[in-house]
Amino acid sequence: MTEKHDYDTPWKEIIEQYFPEFIAFFFPKAFQDIDWKRGYEFLDKELQKIAKDADTGRRYVDKLVKVWLKDGKDVWAVIHADIQIEGEGDFSERMYIYNYRLYDRYRRHAASFAVIGYAGRKKNTGKFEKKLWDCEVRFRFPVVRLGDYAKDEESLKKSNNPFAVVVLAHLKTKATVRSSRKRMLEKIALIRHLYRKGFSKQDIINLFRFIDWVMFLPEKEDDLFWEEVSVFEKEGKMPYITSVERIGYKRGIQQGRSILARLIAKKFRVRPEQELPKLEKLGPDDLLELGEELLDFESLEAVYQWIERRTA
Repeated sequence: MTEKHDYDTPWKEIIEQYFPEFIAFFFPKAFQDIDWKRGYEFLDKELQKIAKDADTGRRYVDKLVKVWLKDGKDVWAVIHADIQIEGEGDFSERMYIYNYRLYDRYRRHAASFAVIGYAGRKKNTGKFEKKLWDCEVRFRFPVVRLGDYAKDEESLKKSNNPFAVVVLAHLKTKATVRSSRKRMLEKIALIRHLYRKGFSKQDIINLFRFIDWVMFLPEKEDDLFWEEVSVFEKEGKMPYITSVERIGYKRGIQQGRSILARLIAKKFRVRPEQELPKLEKLGPDDLLELGEELLDFESLEAVYQWIERRTA
């Protein structure tokens, strides 16, 4: 089964939607000290300023958030969610760079938190050290490894924190990489669990969107999944994810393929109907990325090679 590699976007969205729950679930010590009555503020512009010239590779889910402590002080927290299958070689170094650049620019010491989705050896994460003679730098930060939660899935199922569902979705996604049918069954089970937990309608919609994004299915299994969802929504009289929304979603993908086929045809002087079949196997994120990179391709063959790599 071809894997869908964009886990960053759904994690970014879910952290923004449930930031207090994120901290409560993964970093309870910090959660206890924060005065949540005063709210919190995402500082994306400030993070962009320190990240743009400290780039060490591809983008990840990095967030900078301003919170207030119960003693009245305001502090900043750097959130790093690295939800890839493979590890990042310069992971700890980049966490250190972000932290010291925040201090250098704003004279603010930020608490750095990391959540990683790959296995990773513990000795390679959570610290950055450099030493020359008697001059030494030591940087420590807490790291949560999602794989560790696989040891006690029952606790995740009992939790009412939305991020328990998020972690379950991540674990089931990794466990079903080689079987689309098994992933479909696990996805159905997880959605049933989501409805049984008694979340509000909006929470179910938000978490459903996350699950549907990360637990990507081929078209055949996806259609079977949606048939099952429709059945138990009717049984429970909770039509939160309606067939109309699903039809609109699929129609949007088809429209995206059609527009992209016309752009390719115009750039390389070919017929749109000739290009459309080649785009059928691309998912929504692939279509978006191809659209962004299309101007950089110098030949139609290069476009075909890109598509072939994505669908291989």
